[in-house]
Amino acid sequence: MSTLPEKPSLEYLRKRAKDLARAESVKLSEAQFRIARQHGFPSWPKLQAYVRRVSEHGDGLQHAYHQDTAYYAERATGLLASAQDETPGARETFERWHQPLTPDGARTVVARQHGFSSWRALRGHVKDLADSGEPFARAYQLVEARDVDGLARIVTQFPALVHAVGTNGNDLLGMAGATCDERLARVLLDRGADPARPNVHGWTPLHQAAYSNLPLLLDMLLDAGAPTDVSARGDGGTPLIVALFWGHREAAEKLAARDLAPANLRVAAGLGNADLLDELLAPDGTLSAAAGEHREFYRPHSGFPRWRPSEDPAEIRDEALSWAARNGRTGILRTLVERGAALDADVYRGTALTWAAAQGKTAAVRTLLGLGADVNQRTTFGGPEHGAGVTALHLAAQGGHLDVIAALLDAGADPSVRDALYDSTPEGWADHCGQSTAREALRGLARS
Repeated sequence: MSTLPEKPSLEYLRKRAKDLARAESVKLSEAQFRIARQHGFPSWPKLQAYVRRVSEHGDGLQHAYHQDTAYYAERATGLLASAQDETPGARETFERWHQPLTPDGARTVVARQHGFSSWRALRGHVKDLADSGEPFARAYQLVEARDVDGLARIVTQFPALVHAVGTNGNDLLGMAGATCDERLARVLLDRGADPARPNVHGWTPLHQAAYSNLPLLLDMLLDAGAPTDVSARGDGGTPLIVALFWGHREAAEKLAARDLAPANLRVAAGLGNADLLDELLAPDGTLSAAAGEHREFYRPHSGFPRWRPSEDPAEIRDEALSWAARNGRTGILRTLVERGAALDADVYRGTALTWAAAQGKTAAVRTLLGLGADVNQRTTFGGPEHGAGVTALHLAAQGGHLDVIAALLDAGADPSVRDALYDSTPEGWADHCGQSTAREALRGLARS
């Protein structure tokens, strides 16, 4: 196996080819071909093009790794959304390439980040990516295949890969976290991958581990020095917040034990921290100044619609109720309602009841129903193409949460109700999501 230096140059390649041609008494073209093949490239021109791009653009170069051009268009849309949300890293990329905050500007930025002068040139590169021999793309395929030995071999052959980034600044360590395979992360960390490196949205490997609810990976990253106080996708978007957004209690509690950041009302509610809640929210519903601070994070990715948190005390209380619900904090739910939180509030993409149902938090569902939540209330949920006019029963059916379904039906949930986007019943949602047991539990109820 031939190793390519971390900072290769065309001069280095040419010298190697000449030396090999002399040593093996072969034509220079044959030596060039052999060197290209040693490094996994189909031809000398492909190897040269790769080395030229790496040399010209340095550490900031983003490597293409998906073979679908639509993926890059989606990333451009997401980058534009982050820039419009005033995410610092995203806005800076538009400024660096002197591009406007428009869809065409975003596509040009993405092309330039990948070392190409235009969107058309990037599309051509992506079209031929499968046969290009590009090391980062090959490493990504090994990560996706969870091929631990293969990944170890390629990062040994190309040491720079552990420091390289792909589209949107995503590195292999972050991608390893997305596969939920900690062994891949171990390979990369042992070879010097940076546990603190963010992508253009500020998203670090620790954010990804929190998003995927991987306590073992969290420990590995924390032990390697991953910072806990870095914000992604808005001020206050720490890994702890990401875990709490999805109701990942184990990951959230592990992170909170290291650093309670930010210490606002949504965090107190999600963690079930009654002492912190008492500091932030008085019995008469009055909020302290810190209760609503650092709430600019509101979505984990651009699949969710844009929104802007306000300083409205009612919004801050009501939002906290949904965060307590999705994390199953029944005692906090009661306290928040007693102190003025509204059971029917849909602050951002879901009421407390729908969030509890979606996350399978049966005790929270029963608590909210006992407090007077409307079991058949229609609400939004998730992205704009996911939930409109949905009920808690739709979300419970989608997740196959049988105990929640039973609790909702016992409370009078209507199994015949149809959502406003797909005109489908909860049974239809269960069927679409492959939840056969939930589908059978609901079958016939809508027609009885």
